Amino acid sequence: MTDPVLTITDANLSLDGNAGRVDILHDISLTVTAGETLGLVGPSGSGKSSLLMLMGGLEQATSGNIMALGQDLTAMNEDQLALFRRDNMGVVFQSFHLIPTMTALENVATPLELAGARDAFDRAEAELQAVGLGDRMDHYPNQMSGGEQQRVALARASAPRPRLLLADEPTGNLDEANGQAIIDLLFDLRDRHGATLIMVTHSNELANRCDRVVRLRDGRIDAPLAKAAE
Repeated sequence: MTDPVLTITDANLSLDGNAGRVDILHDISLTVTAGETLGLVGPSGSGKSSLLMLMGGLEQATSGNIMALGQDLTAMNEDQLALFRRDNMGVVFQSFHLIPTMTALENVATPLELAGARDAFDRAEAELQAVGLGDRMDHYPNQMSGGEQQRVALARASAPRPRLLLADEPTGNLDEANGQAIIDLLFDLRDRHGATLIMVTHSNELANRCDRVVRLRDGRIDAPLAKAAE
């Protein structure tokens, strides 16, 4: 049996808002195995993105336990979590989150430089070539289309060779053609680097390409599905 890379046990998440304390996630238990592609689906407000943030240590569970790659994320402080993400995870957001004053090449090279990679720019160039942006490396984000910016974000997330690749609605801000291209690139990156891929999506097409789909509703795991259409 393939070893788990992520194990969530009885995780709850509550956040303080203007209207008081809000319970976001309830008693989430989930195991993800190495090399698996997992889709998180469900209606808006069901807790999909919040669960992904727990998986990446970007939110701390109110209670419960989260183990990633043999490390207890719930026992780490912010600095430890940042180092863990740097060394083990790639995260792709719907809104790209590129640094506007840096070129595409510099954006992709930055996490590699922070990790001390001496070949940061060579690896960044190779990743940009792999996502079809070999002729756009010296362009800034405001000089690129949304589809191109998301390709840069994918290259940046995959350049450090993460064991876990997390994507939050990676096609949400793109038209159909660019969305399809990003879907193909995500699965190509998974195949090339052997990463475990976990993504939040509203797209049935994207979810149906996953090995497994988990549906959330009202902050709880609904019946796990083999495929989104079932």
